[in-house]
Amino acid sequence: MNRATAAMLLTGLAATLIATGCAGGGSTPATNATPQSTPTATTSSPPATASSAPSPTPPAAAFRSSAATLSSSMRARMTGVSWHPGCPVSLDQLRLLRVSYWGLDGAAHQGELVVNSSAAPALSRAFGQLFAARFPIRQMRVVDDFGGDDERSMLADNTSAFNCRQVPGSAVWSQHAYGLAVDINPFENPEVRGDAVDPPAAAAWVDRTRTSPAMISHGDAVWQAFGEIGWPWGGDWRSLKDYQHFSANGL
Repeated sequence: MNRATAAMLLTGLAATLIATGCAGGGSTPATNATPQSTPTATTSSPPATASSAPSPTPPAAAFRSSAATLSSSMRARMTGVSWHPGCPVSLDQLRLLRVSYWGLDGAAHQGELVVNSSAAPALSRAFGQLFAARFPIRQMRVVDDFGGDDERSMLADNTSAFNCRQVPGSAVWSQHAYGLAVDINPFENPEVRGDAVDPPAAAAWVDRTRTSPAMISHGDAVWQAFGEIGWPWGGDWRSLKDYQHFSANGL
């Protein structure tokens, strides 16, 4: 082997040893760890909802009142029932009064009364005050709906006015026969004459310590409303008590 060849072999051997040392000479292999992604914080918000506007408050019920001459159909309906020839007033002297009232159901209603034409304006004012005070009335229908029968009307707790009849047990015309008296919630406010109660089925209501929004008592809103139009209350009578009754002349 000549000198040049030997030199080439030594150079190649040295290169091999260096390469081997670089590849595995005790160094720790690098670990290729996959980098962990940092979670992104997210804020969970409730889904957007359409804002609902508050419901509008219904308008407060307004008191309404009207008085009209009796129509031909109303005259026909009354004749022979609540009115007949010989009554102390003619049909021309009567009016159909329509007024608002609060029922025991808490709702506003429109009721009907037949009254004397001279009393219609004052009664409209009185019932307007009852409406403002929210005094409850069971129902308010003309007595003809009950066949002109006062007992049936009272048993139905019906508020009424005109009925051409006499004072029970007498030949004297009742103030109802003139359209100048009103009976209000007659079941809770019966007439008491000694031991007799009218209507008889309302005997439990003779006890005036009972409580009901339909009852009438001295000094309450009903008493004041009718007192302001000059109509005394039968509950203030001494000889008997007619808790349902108000009239123009106090009888």
